[in-house]
Amino acid sequence: MAKKEINKSDDIKMGLTKKQRSWIYTGTFTAIVILLFVFNNMNGEPEEGPYPPDYISTIQNNSKIAPDFALKSVEGKTVKLSDFKGKVVILDFWATWCGPCKRGIPDLIALKKEFGNKGVEIIGISVDQGNYIEQVKPFVKDMKINYPIVYADSKVASNYGGIESIPTTFVIDKKGNIVSSYVGLTSKETYVNDINKALK
Repeated sequence: MAKKEINKSDDIKMGLTKKQRSWIYTGTFTAIVILLFVFNNMNGEPEEGPYPPDYISTIQNNSKIAPDFALKSVEGKTVKLSDFKGKVVILDFWATWCGPCKRGIPDLIALKKEFGNKGVEIIGISVDQGNYIEQVKPFVKDMKINYPIVYADSKVASNYGGIESIPTTFVIDKKGNIVSSYVGLTSKETYVNDINKALK
């Protein structure tokens, strides 16, 4: 009799049944999970990814490190992006048969004249293939292009996110970050704005 009364008294002191205790444990666990979720998401946007190696986003102003390259120029020299470290660089993917590319080249020539002595370089990356490759060198001469022109390979196109349309242009700051990119003919004023920001 006394033993039963003691057990009953213990149950009263605890004040909880097994079912109630189970609910409390479940609720506590859920609350902890929610708190951890809120805490982890208070520090800004989640990281993007995963991406393939050397992937470069072409979303404007989404800074990524520009992959280095070593490409042959029309003059037979090897041009590396890393050779221009500390400069603002405009990379222009183009071709001799591309109408919008041709219309944009005079602006790039003008930009080179205007900003060349201020730490800005322009590199034209020709995606011409087959018989068109033979036209690149005379085209450069006829257009009086005053910046390096190199021949693209499959690796550089892939490393820069895949070049599906030309002209495609990237603006790279002095630290080697891609600060903007454009698909299609882009105005000189847009480049001037990007250059001035990157030079600051």
